[in-house]
Amino acid sequence: MDTVGWIVLVVVALIVVWAVAQYNGLVRLRNLVQESWRQIDVELQRRHDLIPNLVETVKGYAAHERSTLDEVTAARAAAAAPGSGPAEQAQQENVLTQALGRLFAVAEAYPDLKANQNFLQLQQELTNTEDRVAAGRRFYNANVRSLNTKVETFPTNLIAGAFGFHREEYFEIVEAARQVPGVQF
Repeated sequence: MDTVGWIVLVVVALIVVWAVAQYNGLVRLRNLVQESWRQIDVELQRRHDLIPNLVETVKGYAAHERSTLDEVTAARAAAAAPGSGPAEQAQQENVLTQALGRLFAVAEAYPDLKANQNFLQLQQELTNTEDRVAAGRRFYNANVRSLNTKVETFPTNLIAGAFGFHREEYFEIVEAARQVPGVQF
């Protein structure tokens, strides 16, 4: 084999090594995105599990506020339904957050409820869970950004297209859900 043959062989070998490295990087990022979404899912499930207890506690004090309690229950059921992607899940969580805001507004009218230890503990747990969801959302969205950047930039997009890697959805909340409901104790 002459010098030109060796040069061609080395160039081809370098291209193959580069392609394998890019493919492995895309797989790593895709797995990281999936893992971070599973963590958000765990925190959302924790949130969904707390809500029935909160609703039951409020029911004892505010039985005539049935429509608000029904809204929270329906929103929780929709948000807890399996199989939705990040965009759909975010929309369902926004509806649930708004319903919870109305529930806490109802609680304002009941001084005994606001002083109830069970209610206060559930409210604190829900607040802690919301913080963990927010942290998980930031981690997930950072991983999605990294993956999407690799999928869209040249020359990695050639590998991504050839092996079926695609952009992932961000987990975003709408502006109305960002506003914390005013609750005074």
